[in-house]
Amino acid sequence: MQNATVVLSDRPLPDLRFAAECDCLAHLYGNAGDRPLRARVYATDLTDEEWQIVRRVMPVPGWLCGRGGNPEGFCHREMIDAVRYFVDNGIKWRAMPPDFPPWSAVYAFQHRWHTDELLDVLHERLREQVRIVEGRDDPEPSAAIVDSQSLRGASTLTGERRGYDGAKNVSGSKRHIAVDCLGLLLVVMVTAADLQDRDAGVALLERVRSLFTRVRLVWADSGYAGALVDWALHALGMKVEVSRRGDDRAGFVVIPRRWVVERTFAWLVNCRRLVRDYERTAAAHESYVKWAMVTLMTRRLAAADHEAAAGRARRV
Repeated sequence: MQNATVVLSDRPLPDLRFAAECDCLAHLYGNAGDRPLRARVYATDLTDEEWQIVRRVMPVPGWLCGRGGNPEGFCHREMIDAVRYFVDNGIKWRAMPPDFPPWSAVYAFQHRWHTDELLDVLHERLREQVRIVEGRDDPEPSAAIVDSQSLRGASTLTGERRGYDGAKNVSGSKRHIAVDCLGLLLVVMVTAADLQDRDAGVALLERVRSLFTRVRLVWADSGYAGALVDWALHALGMKVEVSRRGDDRAGFVVIPRRWVVERTFAWLVNCRRLVRDYERTAAAHESYVKWAMVTLMTRRLAAADHEAAAGRARRV
């Protein structure tokens, strides 16, 4: 992942006649200027404010870092618009609207960004910015909340990808996530629906521990109680605190800390592609979860910038 964070501070900008159209790397250094820009007409398209936020933290693709590959021929902003449209509307790849780049190019773009960990870099940088905007002292969290969500599987979910969750009466997969205290995604892991939370919790907490060394406290529901609590304390040095509902409380109850991760699940299912599991691989579903969070965070940062600008204007 470190190679993906190379910056272009020492590289002189070429004198390109297309640079004024878009400031993405594919326009400045690739071949995207050979194609006209599309009109932005969809609600999922990046606004100018969102694009400036994304542009500042975008990782550098491999072909600009000397790691092989041809210069990209499609605008990065249009590619991100297309992926956001795909995740939010839940369409098939071949149903991509014709004003976007060809679906095969968009698919290759998002697949490359996932496998080369460029999506992870973008997601991590945006999360750090949101934490700072929200007044957190450290961009890296020190506590997390974990939970799972069972998803009905489409016909493409076959073999080991499909399981049956008897408690939820769901045949499909299960989405395990860890979030910080703001509900921002830290780790996502997709398994078959028949895998118990406490069993999946081992791999989930190991991922959290390897990526976020400051996390020492984890809140979870009763599905993670038992041997997992002692194992996490002795093997990972993490305290798992189980938040229970209580048998004497009827109806809807807001449980401290656990409502944060439930709200994150609600954010995710606003994207139609994530309402069910349509993917042939767990890695594909996990990448679309991260794209959904990228969209949420860019909108939140753009709104914060707008509020800050409005406040400065009122003071003037």
